[in-house]
Amino acid sequence: MSRETDEVSEAIEGELRLMDPDVRMSRALARQLLDPDFVEVGASGRRWTYDEMIAALPEMDGTTESGLRYEPSEFTGVLLAPGLVHLTYETTLDGDRARRSSLWRKQGAAGTWQMYYHQATPIPPAAASSTDMTT
Repeated sequence: MSRETDEVSEAIEGELRLMDPDVRMSRALARQLLDPDFVEVGASGRRWTYDEMIAALPEMDGTTESGLRYEPSEFTGVLLAPGLVHLTYETTLDGDRARRSSLWRKQGAAGTWQMYYHQATPIPPAAASSTDMTT
């Protein structure tokens, strides 16, 4: 595998871990995956900081094994620079779809991947496939 492929794969692995109910329920595990400078603009338009996300994550959708879970699809990623990966993908949660974009960066001496930025944009129910480029 190339360095780009390895780094993109590692970022995707982190993204999938953040959708895991066990990680979402554990503030300690979530802290490992979120950069201290983390910011998110959610599908609702709300801006979340690191502290706000760590506090709220255990109460959000997708936190129980038997409840609603995110269904990700169509992952793509690109290595922007060494230790910086941009991911795009789609999720479905209880029939609601969103296009998502994340920046992951490798931090510290241990070289752990952490999500630095995340944005979700809702996909209207009547929208065509994710490849539709019309506005």
